[in-house]
Amino acid sequence: MKAQVEAIQGVIFDLDGTLVSSELDFSLIKAQIGCPCEQDLLDYIAQLPSPYMREEAMNIVHQHELQDAQFATILPGVTEAVNALKVKNIPMAIVTRNFDKAAAIKLQNNPLPIETVLTRSDAPAKPDPSALNAIATLWNISASNLLYVGDFLYDIQAAHNANMRACLYAPNMVPVYADQADYVLRDFIELVTLVESYSQKVELC
Repeated sequence: MKAQVEAIQGVIFDLDGTLVSSELDFSLIKAQIGCPCEQDLLDYIAQLPSPYMREEAMNIVHQHELQDAQFATILPGVTEAVNALKVKNIPMAIVTRNFDKAAAIKLQNNPLPIETVLTRSDAPAKPDPSALNAIATLWNISASNLLYVGDFLYDIQAAHNANMRACLYAPNMVPVYADQADYVLRDFIELVTLVESYSQKVELC
């Protein structure tokens, strides 16, 4: 891992499966729009040959996302960890592949003290690093001092594409790609200890 002794000065989170629950059935969504199982859903829609086909496919995705948003609940340990980081004045943001309306519903129903939220309506979807880069610029903090926390491979890839450290949240089964992350969390409250430990390492240097 690059810059092991650099402080973690800000934390950016994924939304689904990281801060809140999600029951999106991607196999069903892909079947409904004809996307091959192994292909990324958003990439498939983007390469459809006509604007009408792209709009129809995205409407199906939106319907699933909005339905899922109604039932999302905050995940264990999230409230405690986020509040602890807020007390320490650690800036926080959310970058999600959700579209803006679904993300807004999830956060309205599960309020957290995080004001900056970027969705795929605001920037290209992960693993593209554009949204992460935008937050680093907004905060005027070096990417090497930022941590991105998510539960999927795209989150790790997006973090590294932005030259940030990647933290994989894996409370249940640890996936095969976990070794690509800089850190793996099994319990969300461990995040506070992680951020504190890097602050202490810098103080000792």
